[in-house]
Amino acid sequence: MAQTLSRGFTIWFTGLSGAGKSTLAQHLYEELANHRDLAVEVWDGDVVRTHLSKGLGFSKEDRDTNIRRIGFVCAKLTQYGVINIAAAISPYREVRDEVRRMVGPDRFVEVHVNVPLNVAIERDVKGLYQKALAGEITNFTGVSDPYESPMNPEVIVHTADETVEESVAKIIAYCETAGLLPPADYSPEE
Repeated sequence: MAQTLSRGFTIWFTGLSGAGKSTLAQHLYEELANHRDLAVEVWDGDVVRTHLSKGLGFSKEDRDTNIRRIGFVCAKLTQYGVINIAAAISPYREVRDEVRRMVGPDRFVEVHVNVPLNVAIERDVKGLYQKALAGEITNFTGVSDPYESPMNPEVIVHTADETVEESVAKIIAYCETAGLLPPADYSPEE
């Protein structure tokens, strides 16, 4: 059975569609759950919209509601020693800051998954950017709706220039240095 920590925390990935949030979340989950045997939950934006936020659209109000719902669940599970990994575009700084307060500023790790727009467009397997650029999709983050980059994220990863492993290593190193994660060689029996 996976170990819970005495105090959980939330790693919050934010960035454009196609930046690599879901990929990083999955690799980070593998490291923490499978290699370190820790209790971890992943809250992927697309999956959450199918289940927890079904029926919400993409207006600013609906996007904020979606992010607040993810934040609420992360805040609750953080109290029980679970590591939460949220991977949602979460384009608006104000609601991300609200989630930080909900979770607890000392238990919230904001990770800016930074990628140039042209790289995100190249990675777009769903063709959403092309539809947005053609005006077929409105309120599309980075095209017809703003993305507000974090002012002071705990970690910035540059997925156009770093491997997934390098980005995950930066996040884990931050969490260990901040005292959120025990070092990889730590054993609770010691």
